[in-house]
Amino acid sequence: MSALPSSIPSPQRRPIRELPDELISQIAAGEVVERPASVVRELLDNALDAGARQVTVRLASGGVRLISVEDDGQGIPREELTVALRRHATSKIASLNDLETVGTMGFRGEALAAINAIAELSILSRFAGADSAFALDGRTGELRPVARAAGTTVEVRELFFATPARRKFLKTDATELAHCIEAVRRHALARPEVGFSVWHDGKLMEQWRAADRREQRLADALSDDFVAQSVAVEYLGGAVRVAGRAGIPDAARSRADQQFFYVNGRFVRDKVLSHAVRSAYEDVLHGQRQPVYALYLEIDPSRVDVNVHPTKIEVRFRDGREVHQAVRHAIENALAAPRAGDAVTPAALQQPFFKPNVPASGAAWAQPGINFVAAERGAGDFEALWPQRTGGSNPGSGASPWPAAEAAPAAFRAPAGLPAESTAPGALSTNEQAWPLGRALAQLQGIYILAENSQGLIVVDMHAAHERIVYERLKTQLDGAAITSQPLLIPATFAATPQEVATAEACAAVLPTLGLEITPFSPRTLAVRAVPGTLADGDPVELARSVLAELAQHDASTVVQRAQNELLSTMACHGAVRANRRLTIDEMNALLRQMEATERSDQCNHGRPTWRQLSIRELDALFMRGR
Repeated sequence: MSALPSSIPSPQRRPIRELPDELISQIAAGEVVERPASVVRELLDNALDAGARQVTVRLASGGVRLISVEDDGQGIPREELTVALRRHATSKIASLNDLETVGTMGFRGEALAAINAIAELSILSRFAGADSAFALDGRTGELRPVARAAGTTVEVRELFFATPARRKFLKTDATELAHCIEAVRRHALARPEVGFSVWHDGKLMEQWRAADRREQRLADALSDDFVAQSVAVEYLGGAVRVAGRAGIPDAARSRADQQFFYVNGRFVRDKVLSHAVRSAYEDVLHGQRQPVYALYLEIDPSRVDVNVHPTKIEVRFRDGREVHQAVRHAIENALAAPRAGDAVTPAALQQPFFKPNVPASGAAWAQPGINFVAAERGAGDFEALWPQRTGGSNPGSGASPWPAAEAAPAAFRAPAGLPAESTAPGALSTNEQAWPLGRALAQLQGIYILAENSQGLIVVDMHAAHERIVYERLKTQLDGAAITSQPLLIPATFAATPQEVATAEACAAVLPTLGLEITPFSPRTLAVRAVPGTLADGDPVELARSVLAELAQHDASTVVQRAQNELLSTMACHGAVRANRRLTIDEMNALLRQMEATERSDQCNHGRPTWRQLSIRELDALFMRGR
């Protein structure tokens, strides 16, 4: 093994001097332009800021050979064309106050100069009201009159020809084209009133016509399934407004490739926003599935800093907690309502292929009465959900075994005192047709409940459904009470990082509201002296570290809530009705009605679905009826 040199030679000293303008421009271009999609994004920003109502993007070789963005905006006056290619030249801002309240997509004045430094750029523009258009060659500075309608066309040819090393990092033409189309799609989702079209090598790849409604643009740019499998979001929290659509848990994907968040019309990627969305989906997503969403946040421009990165895709909020809470509550409220009532297929799909000829004079019968008194009892008693049997025992009492089967006639006999409805055998009564999850028919293998509604067959996982009902009741009980602290007999100390110590000191007034007491024990040690009463049996050090980490960036109340919810979820899982437990028709119907009234009842505590709908048309297709 060779010995290390006794001394490291000092580097050769170079004099401090100013960089040439060309090198400065190429360094700046490296920050702004990463690939052809970066050029498309910057040029689209300028087109939208100019008031364009129709934008056409033309590409060749994935955008490497040609990028042309044509718009019908207000154009650029002849005398300003040459100024537009200078570094830090812009019409968007003129003072520091303008920078702090940016309301346009672009504002840095770097894009055109950066692109001109690494590619062949030309601008054709006709200012609104001008007699003719003018074309500017970015290389030579030549300005000549041309024919063009009002608006601007920016052509970029041979991207990275001046920096061949950067060109080697580009992917295949197909990959670069996909990134360019995605850049246009992001702008299209933010501006439904603007039409967009993308051409590649003379072929139309994508086209989104101007739409009156945001939902129509979402359906065109993402898919009809995205709109069908999402819920509307509309929330106003203080100075923050959140709108858009959030995908239902069943629509979650393995990749985060359909997540679009806009702040004042600008597509962004922000840790506060993504964390808030993930927190809202915690209770209903299974495993590491990724939600889909297109959300639009509106906030006073003075409360958000968009001058964080040259690509303008990152932002910084003045009050991150306010924004975090608004986004989380917006999605939670949108996902809370049970979707059983929305499981109605279009009228054409509800009709079966084959309609049986049922006589009008059927036997008179009706469902037995359902005991709803249990729903009004204590929310913490999971056994209170089930109606008491006549001459039997409560399913949770364990006093006597469940009977093997119920007498068939009794299950469908109208209770005394209730008028019988004249309906055909198997038909739903008027009241039953209004039940989204229908009426119970039978129990399958002691696991599933089979029910009939106006659309067809409903299959319910009874344990998962009851687990969610009990869980939501426990959460409601806990939400109504303040978080109480449980002092620890022996404080739990741990070696803390400087950031954890600083956070504990800065948030000393916030921690007690979360039921925590964390104080410095030494310059590098923190002591946990009290924890939330509901989490007294947990690991206080792990809880303290998690809360401090969240407080440093986000709203730490989600950590305590998550820990409490995990405890309640375990209690609900143990308290829910078990598989292989025989239920009567009354008990099954009681469970269905409770599902219809319980928030987030479409998924269990672990994110798995609790029920599925099979329409008559789907059942007919299984048996090839009508073919």
